[in-house]
Amino acid sequence: MNPPFQKTRLAPTPSGYLHIGNVVSFLITSSLARNHGARILLRIDDLDERRTRIKFIQDIFDTLEFLEIPYDEGPRTVAEHQQQFSQRHRMDQYEELLQNLKENDQAFGCDCSRKNLRQNHPKGWYTGNCLQRHLDLQGKNISWRLDTRTRGLRQLRTYPDSIKPCHLPQSMNYFVVRKKDSDPAYQLTSVADDSYFGVDLVVRGEDLWDSSCAQIHLSAHLGGDPLSQVTFFHHPLVKDGEQKLSKSEGALAIKTLRENGLSKEEVYLLAARQLGLKSPIHSLTAFQAAFMDKLKGNHFNHHNQE
Repeated sequence: MNPPFQKTRLAPTPSGYLHIGNVVSFLITSSLARNHGARILLRIDDLDERRTRIKFIQDIFDTLEFLEIPYDEGPRTVAEHQQQFSQRHRMDQYEELLQNLKENDQAFGCDCSRKNLRQNHPKGWYTGNCLQRHLDLQGKNISWRLDTRTRGLRQLRTYPDSIKPCHLPQSMNYFVVRKKDSDPAYQLTSVADDSYFGVDLVVRGEDLWDSSCAQIHLSAHLGGDPLSQVTFFHHPLVKDGEQKLSKSEGALAIKTLRENGLSKEEVYLLAARQLGLKSPIHSLTAFQAAFMDKLKGNHFNHHNQE
């Protein structure tokens, strides 16, 4: 019997044109939602104003329309997104979580630059330099980091119904929850948004396993532990050779594929091949069926498999 899920989400960042890797993630999300009767929310993560562009937001709508990928909640146009759904409309909620962390002494100030981080660790990981400096959290150019010294072992629910130990990776020690520009950081906004919208199934690439663990740890510091009942599915990555695809590099952008004459059916075929699904697959329905068949056959090797 399939476990029940109420809602999942598509959560693209408008920092570049969507590529085939984004589409594969969208199609996996759609497949799982259909299989479990879950609703799909479109949530556009636009808080980083330096990288967000209107043309990239429009590209999200264009891509979903071109591939006829349906969703149940969220904006349908750029204007609707800006007026009702932008993360800027949820700043009060983010600020409330940050203030709770501050009042409970779970956050500390840090003024380290990227150069400092590289000097203190070969991989640029944070080593806790500012823990005992007691910097003013309201000071200029001060980021807030979560105090993870009493992190303990958390548990992360993985699809479909397993529970795995979630050790906070070294790369995530004392991760940032509020940036130097005073904006809330990704890990905090992701937890807040998934809680706010009632998401109980999070689908993301396996490269974000560390982020999932960080969010589980952050959730445990918040009232009600909002992610404690959320299930995570980390899917295989789409790669160009040995490198993960990147929107910022324009890798296999759907916009470019469309302009070069690729049809919707050809894009579906390309997406299916990325996952080794049996061809021919030329539609959403065919992709959903083939993906679930392969998943139920336990033929994916990634974090969700025991």
